[in-house]
Amino acid sequence: MINLANAKWFKSSDSGPSDCVEVAFVDNLVAVRDSKNQRGEVLVFTPKEWQAFLKGVRQNEFDLSQR
Repeated sequence: MINLANAKWFKSSDSGPSDCVEVAFVDNLVAVRDSKNQRGEVLVFTPKEWQAFLKGVRQNEFDLSQR
């Protein structure tokens, strides 16, 4: 279980006014949350999973408008 009590969260530079995510690097893991719901659910990735996710984002694998 990851302890996020002292996590330092960073807002994505690509976030817009309504599409905001924050990332924290804790215990060699990457935590991601919705900045508008800071007490909500947190996704946790290993560094390898995080790199794969970022690669998918850069290649528009998650762009639902193209489906």
